[in-house]
Amino acid sequence: MTTVNDILQFMETVAPMALKMPWDNAGLLCGSRSTPVTKILVALDPFEHVCDEAAQWGAQLIVTHHPVIFDPQRSVVDDNSVGRCILKLCRNGISAINAHTNLDQAPGGVNDILAQVLGLQNIETICENDMQLLRRGEVDVQSLETFLATVKKKLHCEGLRYVSSGRSVHKVAVGGGACGGELWQAYRAGCDTFVTADVKYNQFWDAHDFGMNIIDAGHFCTENPVCRYLADKIAAAFPDVEVKISETHADCVKYY
Repeated sequence: MTTVNDILQFMETVAPMALKMPWDNAGLLCGSRSTPVTKILVALDPFEHVCDEAAQWGAQLIVTHHPVIFDPQRSVVDDNSVGRCILKLCRNGISAINAHTNLDQAPGGVNDILAQVLGLQNIETICENDMQLLRRGEVDVQSLETFLATVKKKLHCEGLRYVSSGRSVHKVAVGGGACGGELWQAYRAGCDTFVTADVKYNQFWDAHDFGMNIIDAGHFCTENPVCRYLADKIAAAFPDVEVKISETHADCVKYY
């Protein structure tokens, strides 16, 4: 019988904890290592509707990218979302494992998947200050407008925010989620275009001043493709376990 601990040990091969950033929280954050597992729900976030879905489906484990507990908790009560999630998981005997920044940096993880989905070739890791976060690759030389259409289609975005440098797109850096602060690394790596999310106003202007194209494709959309990767990896390693990607989780950001 597969247990939570079996899945936890397997996740160490997918996204080693040694790759986790010091401020991060990852691993088994709720539940028991000894719990038998026959159903696993995979999602980007462990939000309340995902916990509800896991309970209704009869899952014993959720595996997510983002952690159910990030900021230190002084209490677990039902007057806030984190408390309600933890209580719901505990009441239904559901454990929660996540791989966060360790999955961002891991080979084959968030940023490799993002690069692949966008059709980048010759993908390599941009190493900077002991970080292995961003990926760099190439596309056939094309207009920014053509590449924007590809990003929107491949990532299923409702909209994009971007700055045009007036340059064509050829050498592309990607950083799923809030990687706008890594713009300098993308620039130093010789990229003309950077795809990321949660870009701040001043970071758009920095890209403008660097003469780079920058595309903000949204936090959810740039990271969600990794869920298929996680589900497939776990299912292949544990054929006795039913693995499903959440059917209720979606981007809450809408465009008017």
